[in-house]
Amino acid sequence: MARLFSAFIAVSVLLAAPAFAAESNAAPDVKGLYLLADYPAVTVQPGATSTVTLHLHNYALPPERLTLSLSGVPTGWTATLLGGGQPVAAAMPATDADVSLDLRLDVPKDAAIGTHTLTVSAAGADSHVSLPVAVTLAKELPAKLALQPQLPELRGSARSSFDYTMTIKNDSGKKLLVSLAADAPRNFDTSFTEAYGSQELTAIPVEAGKTKDIKLKVRPPDTVDAGHYPVTVHVAAEDAKAEAKVNLDITGQPKLELSGRQGLLSARATAGTETSVPVLVTNTGTAPAENIALSASAPEGWKITFDPKTVDRIAPNQHKEVQARISPPANAIAGDYVTAFTSAARGQTGTANFRVTVATSTGWGIAGVGIIGAALLIMVGAVTRFGRR
Repeated sequence: MARLFSAFIAVSVLLAAPAFAAESNAAPDVKGLYLLADYPAVTVQPGATSTVTLHLHNYALPPERLTLSLSGVPTGWTATLLGGGQPVAAAMPATDADVSLDLRLDVPKDAAIGTHTLTVSAAGADSHVSLPVAVTLAKELPAKLALQPQLPELRGSARSSFDYTMTIKNDSGKKLLVSLAADAPRNFDTSFTEAYGSQELTAIPVEAGKTKDIKLKVRPPDTVDAGHYPVTVHVAAEDAKAEAKVNLDITGQPKLELSGRQGLLSARATAGTETSVPVLVTNTGTAPAENIALSASAPEGWKITFDPKTVDRIAPNQHKEVQARISPPANAIAGDYVTAFTSAARGQTGTANFRVTVATSTGWGIAGVGIIGAALLIMVGAVTRFGRR
């Protein structure tokens, strides 16, 4: 029986050991009075007013009336403790609650440059706490800029205009004239305007502590290949600088060109007769051209058709041959004529002017010779008849 009881005790101890270990490792509860500040060291300018936010926190103590006081205030300065927007001399935070306070500092214009330490205290019958606040005086706060694009990635074709809205923030204590610049790939055109304006800018004023929206417009060259292109934007004022990167994702685009075989842009035709002229449709772009429609502009009375009328698809750097069937009117005068051939696909067009040399048909030549011969016979007969008289 004794052995069974001993075993039971041992098992109980082993099972309870983790709980005891966890309890021993637990962090002790926070208890006491604390005076806290989000920023216990600040920099201000002489002649300025600054506010330091404080928190008087009561952790697990009974509520107690605490007298508030300030020490170390330089001569000529005005330091005021505010609660709820009005001067206060005491505070009473509830258990596990805090009271918000503001330390307002009015610094004279002739205050000496340097660092001054003010001490804020809260004292009661059973508790006392204090917090040193370091105040550094500087003639001018250092300039500081921030730059943030709203949409740093845009996608489009080489014919697109890429517009980026960017926010400039002036985190310094004075108004700054901020210069604008952009580093873009070669032959890319960049310009800056105000967010809702059209006037191009090279610099823009930004008030102290304020922001200003600008727009960066990027126009790639028509010949750019599809790909990912970065642009770096720089802003600067005095010793402050900031930069941000935006990107252009340029998709491929077809580009159509027309020519004859071996690059010839001329052809011969006969009046009143259909002539077939081979025409090369070439895609020199970076994306396939699809559903390419062919058309022509010719002198009045001419008829020009294409076989086929449309081309389904031409891959980049490839070409397809079509036949242009040209029919000058039967009464066309011999000579050179200009016709314009056009191909169009997805908003892309290619145009070429072909010179067509027209010759009259053989039948018209024979008829002309017959007419001339008949005229000569009539003239000879007339001379013979009337000459005898």
